[in-house]
Amino acid sequence: MKVILDTNVFISGVFYSGPRNQILNAWRDGKIQLVISHEILREYLRVGEIFADKFPSIELQPILDLVTIEAELHVAEDLSEQVCSDPDDDKFLACAIAS
Repeated sequence: MKVILDTNVFISGVFYSGPRNQILNAWRDGKIQLVISHEILREYLRVGEIFADKFPSIELQPILDLVTIEAELHVAEDLSEQVCSDPDDDKFLACAIAS
């Protein structure tokens, strides 16, 4: 199964335990395929760096490196018009369309 993780889900899965972390574990174990675009990866990095400052014991970069290597990367075209109520979320829909 292919999944596109909202930044909140991805970052929460990295820095906290619980259901969101279980999603990342399922990806790590090969049970699901993570799908990303360059825009999504940039947002993971930007938001992840904020959390990394708050949780210095967790290394974000190795996780992002694994995402870069293992995730299915798509070039997502910009949507012709805003679709999501939060325009920042359109990148996730665009990635889903591209995949």
